Amino acid sequence: MKKFLYLLLGVITLSACIDEEEYNDNARGNFEALWHLMDEHYCFFTEKDVDWNDVHSRYSRQISDAMSSHQLFEVLGNMIGELRDGHVNLSSSWDVARNWSWYEDYPDNYDEKLIDHYLGTDYNISSGMRYRLLDDNIAYMRCPSFTNVIGDGNLNEIMLHFAAARGLIIDVRGNSGGLLTSAETLAARFTDDELLVGYMRHKTGKGHDDFSEMKEQRLKPSKGIRWHKPVVVLTNRKVFSAANEFVKYMKCCPDVTVVGDATGGGAGLPFTSELPTGWTVRFSACPMYDSNRQSTEAGIAPDVLVGLADEDAAQLRDTIIEYARQIIGSH
Repeated sequence: MKKFLYLLLGVITLSACIDEEEYNDNARGNFEALWHLMDEHYCFFTEKDVDWNDVHSRYSRQISDAMSSHQLFEVLGNMIGELRDGHVNLSSSWDVARNWSWYEDYPDNYDEKLIDHYLGTDYNISSGMRYRLLDDNIAYMRCPSFTNVIGDGNLNEIMLHFAAARGLIIDVRGNSGGLLTSAETLAARFTDDELLVGYMRHKTGKGHDDFSEMKEQRLKPSKGIRWHKPVVVLTNRKVFSAANEFVKYMKCCPDVTVVGDATGGGAGLPFTSELPTGWTVRFSACPMYDSNRQSTEAGIAPDVLVGLADEDAAQLRDTIIEYARQIIGSH
């Protein structure tokens, strides 16, 4: 936990490194404030392949002193939407500008009705996770979010409950993130050794490529009950941020297979600032990488690509869960 607490503190410390210029609280001033803030501190221009100077030229022509606050908000929201980053948002009192095309342009590969069918009504609940033993003695855990604190006591009880199971399915489809510490706490149950799971950097200057050296991210094994049987992690495009990191950690753990669709990414720790008008801006500030030093901002590919088939869904069968059961059953 200390390692990832340090990562979060690194984002907080970033606020002390930003020299805020003075911009007027009018349409032009807010436009320039937002563009320069992103230009100097956003961390994924290379990954996004966006010409930010061209963006300035195109959107600057849309700014006028006569425009209303709502019109300005729309233009600024469209501008940052060019980055196609789920961690980039502009918030006012009436709306949040966002771009969700990073998952909206992809199939869901998830159906809540099917999950309800597999879980039934006699499942257990702990730290926001629903779990039960399926009829073939395979454990199933549905983890829809990491917004809840996942404690060691919770996980000890879950591991004991599944002690006789043949293997474990962890379903994080649709998990848009939350607490990095919760993602780490869960992943730490699946290794007996300290693992190098990735790297991170932080901005050191205003240039798009001004970054520190890569610092290691290491996953330490839990001191609680650890799992030593096959694990299959189920993913789809809506797996984002801390959940994306969880998948990254799990791909480094032994006897783990990731099944489903590529994740949605979100590999930048977010930082929050404010425009002269008071609108809040959130953006990716510290990039994170996998154990091969490759960016996971665009997502993490599964070990086995499997989609949800309509013919299976019509029979209340989840194609991705069934594939996971086959993997565990083959051990």
